[in-house]
Amino acid sequence: MPDPRNKDRERALAATGEELAVLLHHHAADVLLALLDNPALDETQVCLLLERKDLPAEVLEEVARRKSLLKGYRVKRSMAFHPRTPRLVSLRLLRDLYLMDLVQVAILPGVSAELKRNAEEQLLARLPQLPLGQKITLARRGPARVAGALLAEGHARVISIVLDNPYMTEAQILRALSREKLPISVIPAIVQHRKWSISYNVRLALVRHPSTPLASILSYLPELTVSDLRELAAPGIVPENLRKYLQAEVQRRLRAGKKATSEDAAPTDSSASKQN
Repeated sequence: MPDPRNKDRERALAATGEELAVLLHHHAADVLLALLDNPALDETQVCLLLERKDLPAEVLEEVARRKSLLKGYRVKRSMAFHPRTPRLVSLRLLRDLYLMDLVQVAILPGVSAELKRNAEEQLLARLPQLPLGQKITLARRGPARVAGALLAEGHARVISIVLDNPYMTEAQILRALSREKLPISVIPAIVQHRKWSISYNVRLALVRHPSTPLASILSYLPELTVSDLRELAAPGIVPENLRKYLQAEVQRRLRAGKKATSEDAAPTDSSASKQN
């Protein structure tokens, strides 16, 4: 009895129109591979084929091998986003993706950590050459590492936008604040930001930073722990004039602690004397 798949493979090689569209959903890998040899197969139909999440890996590998199929950008994009595309093929295709498609790779759930990291590297490599408009777009929607790099660049029209980026993390804010030389507008923007200005770790980093206004630092001191104040007051951490304020705050806390202890003890002593 003849194998019905042989007939399907023959159909796949010559099908056109609706018959070809139906064969795009065939379950057999060898039939789908035969479709790739069909001269009637165009870019739109290849993209429809690549929309199948259940596409066999050998079909994806064959598409990747054929330069004629990968000439179109839509096919490259579909291949790069497909969860079953071979790892090395996906990494190679990242170089050809447009800016916002790279952003999608970097932030979409389900994309491998390696692919996300490489997409971020591509974005970071392109940053210096990007016009301001694209930087503003990235500031709104880019992944955390890209947002952090944009913050460190310190462009006046980008800073407030990037601080509101939903993917921005405290770690990236702290990384920017670890740089001694930051553009002048970055520190005030963080100090005034409704979210980052109330973060304990960010405030600690702001106290350390030489460009933070003294008035902001002094307003943070009452909220810092004594152990952090002592660490900051160690020689060489902050300028000498600021050390004096830190040491004074430590002494104030110690005096307040002793006073509270003596006040707590006073009623007990009084009660004991009454009993005697």
